[in-house]
Amino acid sequence: MFREKSVSFMKRNRGRITLMLVSMLLSVTIAGCYYTVDSTGAGNEPAGVSKEDNTENPEENSDREKPENAAAAEDTADTKEAETSDTTQTEAEEKEDNVTENDVTVRVSALKGPTTIGLVNLIADAGEGKTSQAYEFNMFTAGSDVMAEMAAGKTDIGLVPANVAAVMNNKIEGGVSVIDINTLGVLYCVTGNGSVSGIGDLSGQTVYMTGQGATPEYTMRYLLKQNEVTDCNIEFKSEPTEIASLLSEDPQAIAVLPQPFVTVAEMQNEALKTAFSLDDAWAKVNTDCSIITGVTVVANSFLNEHPDSVAAFIKDHKASAQMTADDPDKTAALVVEQGIIPKEPIAKKAIPECSVVCISGNEMKDLLSGYLKVMFEEEPKSVGGTLPEDDFYCIIEE
Repeated sequence: MFREKSVSFMKRNRGRITLMLVSMLLSVTIAGCYYTVDSTGAGNEPAGVSKEDNTENPEENSDREKPENAAAAEDTADTKEAETSDTTQTEAEEKEDNVTENDVTVRVSALKGPTTIGLVNLIADAGEGKTSQAYEFNMFTAGSDVMAEMAAGKTDIGLVPANVAAVMNNKIEGGVSVIDINTLGVLYCVTGNGSVSGIGDLSGQTVYMTGQGATPEYTMRYLLKQNEVTDCNIEFKSEPTEIASLLSEDPQAIAVLPQPFVTVAEMQNEALKTAFSLDDAWAKVNTDCSIITGVTVVANSFLNEHPDSVAAFIKDHKASAQMTADDPDKTAALVVEQGIIPKEPIAKKAIPECSVVCISGNEMKDLLSGYLKVMFEEEPKSVGGTLPEDDFYCIIEE
């Protein structure tokens, strides 16, 4: 670090040092010569004889004598060139020393599903260098994986299930803050069993789903409890693709899947239908808040050090989420490119059902705090044992 600063100092003052050397040489020589300074500020070989030389020895120097006005003009030009070079170098070095927020590479981790659909346009823009800051993206299949990355200091911003964000705030040293809601309700009951049309019909049934220990599990258990269904067996799988495969083999099986996997399963097997949405089931028992599937959190250590980068990410995230609606064809292609959905026709049909949003500020706080309160009352450990304090909600003025 010290060596770098020393070198930086020499670079910034090279022009001044050159002029000082010139002055010293002129003071100790009789027939003094002057130096020109190139665009880097470095001294070159003597370019001619000084005005004083020509004045003192007019005959001896007649062959290489320059008109007095020309010599003076050249001397002035050299001085200005040196000063300009000096100023330019100083400004460039100062710019190097003052690292801006745009020099930060923001590491973002997301889940392979609806939460990442709202990011794919940003991922594409970042890859083409069209964003105001650099990004590094990673995709995982479980919220716990994202939490592990943040706990290890390997990621700055994470897109996770809503309740996992609250858990992370308690478990990660220094905590996290939520900066936006990225996905609303996306859970649907899918089956070829025509007798299932609501939560009450799940009594005595086995239901396959993902999201153990996350928003899907606690949302489902809350709805079962509110409908007094006590004998529904929930069997968890690690990925939606496992459940889709199971349904293709046995269409009579019952599953709760998030979009876009609902659309994928139904387009691959005509025997499958959407029995009901968990959003509709929720609205029948709770009118105070809605289901919130995914949120975006930032490590507080990163937020404190780079608040401008966090604000820039929110702006970029909003633009990316909006693009999913404005340009579904482009978004569908990018979703396929990221491996979230296998084919573009499926992606085009699924994206409008994925509830992709980017809600920040006070609206985010109001919606999320209401949902987390329901989760806490259902099962305190679902949000880490305690409800988050107000400082968990990061309100950034836009």
